[in-house]
Amino acid sequence: MWIYTTAAVTSHMYGTSDTTSALYNAGANKVGLGFSVYNGVAALVAFAIPPLARWSSPKRAHIMCLICGALGLISIYFITDPRYFMVSMVGVGIAWASILSMPYAILTGSLPPSKLGYYMGVFNFFIVIPQIVAASVLGFMLRHFFHSDAVAAMLIGGASFLLAAALMLRVKDD
Repeated sequence: MWIYTTAAVTSHMYGTSDTTSALYNAGANKVGLGFSVYNGVAALVAFAIPPLARWSSPKRAHIMCLICGALGLISIYFITDPRYFMVSMVGVGIAWASILSMPYAILTGSLPPSKLGYYMGVFNFFIVIPQIVAASVLGFMLRHFFHSDAVAAMLIGGASFLLAAALMLRVKDD
């Protein structure tokens, strides 16, 4: 998301890929504002996730948040008016709040306390490795399968959130 959002928004919503144009810079500024919105939303939603997890379950709360993120990223494809871009970022912010906390909370409940540090370290590999793979492969995929259309990265991200939400159904929530 951080790599391709500016290109996606400027080309898809502002109709330009000319990095020297005023229109491109307006789009880039909108993305900067959108990133601050999703971080602000994440900070606020972080307070709502524990009650939501108590009301439903940590697993269900995380699934709901991932679906919000999926809708946020996918909506970038459908939104052509930059005024509505912040709505997309609200969905991303909801997911971001959960991504930063719920996987750890869910995992902690099923680990022996004496090995908690070790397993959390190993768990972090499964966060970093997909990021490295995405950074390495996504550019190739966009060039060869999506004609370098950066908004496809948002669709892939949204689809990945939906896949993560579906896979969460297999996680034991003890």
